[in-house]
Amino acid sequence: MSRGFVKEDDQEEPPFVPPRASLPLGVDNYVTSEGFELLKQEREELLQSRKKTLSLSERDRRRENTVIDVKISQLDERIDSAQLIEHNEHPSEVRFGVEVSFKPVSPKGPLRTFKIVGVDEANIRVLKVSFTAPIVQAMMGKHVGDTFAFEQAGTPIQFEITNIA
Repeated sequence: MSRGFVKEDDQEEPPFVPPRASLPLGVDNYVTSEGFELLKQEREELLQSRKKTLSLSERDRRRENTVIDVKISQLDERIDSAQLIEHNEHPSEVRFGVEVSFKPVSPKGPLRTFKIVGVDEANIRVLKVSFTAPIVQAMMGKHVGDTFAFEQAGTPIQFEITNIA
């Protein structure tokens, strides 16, 4: 049939589903136990939301289910590739899963604390930073009292590790 005989309403574009935060090429998908549970919970919520689409019109249900299915597929890939890293009760160095506190040495500045987590769990609002973040990479392997350099707004700053938990 010629495109001239198709109603404009029937020309449906597939919805765009943004990809999940990406992992750098060749980097393993490390997750904390809390992060792994959050991934499974997110999957369950998506499955529940799929059931709620039954009340929508056929077109809206089809679009919504497409979005949900793509998100579930992306999530399944993350869950399947997840490498659970257990937290050490008494960490002695900065590594995945620890909470680290640090402060600028010069110029003086405020103490900062965050937890090093997986890419999907990262959320700066709750002070969780991905292990792939440049500042985390700069401090990996350091111990309490060690310093590391990191550039902020084009200025290199020395930081000191003050606590690892």
